Amino acid sequence: MQSFFNFDGNILLWIQQYLRQPWLTPVMKFITALGDYGLIWIILTLILLIRRPTRKIGLQCAISLILTSLVVNVGIKPAVARVRPYEMIPGLTLLVRRALDYSFPSGHSAASFAVAWVIFRNAPKKYGIPVLILAVLISLSRLYVGIHYPTDVLCGILIGIFFAWLSMRLFRKRSRKSAR
Repeated sequence: MQSFFNFDGNILLWIQQYLRQPWLTPVMKFITALGDYGLIWIILTLILLIRRPTRKIGLQCAISLILTSLVVNVGIKPAVARVRPYEMIPGLTLLVRRALDYSFPSGHSAASFAVAWVIFRNAPKKYGIPVLILAVLISLSRLYVGIHYPTDVLCGILIGIFFAWLSMRLFRKRSRKSAR
């Protein structure tokens, strides 16, 4: 098991050595900041809720985001209590301010995919694809800046997609019962 965690950390060192570039660092810091506190996803969800034609998608996004945030921030992070990689990996340079919570899973990735997956699956592709790309970029930026392990990000993505799927499924069941 220890060798797996070494592999997880070595990916971050590889990113630091081979992918970090002076021109790319400000871009990645900006992208990672877009996901702070889930604010961009909250704003997007509120915009969807306000407009009548997109209200159904907005409700699904809201349910998904709320469930994801509760499970990740109240449940899993304190239970697992994984220390951040910059505190464990000698030589890893953190490019953003230190986080006050635990590392596993990535809340940025989970929130991003909780909303982006709903939009990707329900909205026209001209909206869904760019939103999904933003979610991927925010997730990858967490590795680039050194604040999460790859497994933190991967599990955050999977959790976000799961709650997006669950909210869409609950909404469909509710819609079917209303139609009867």
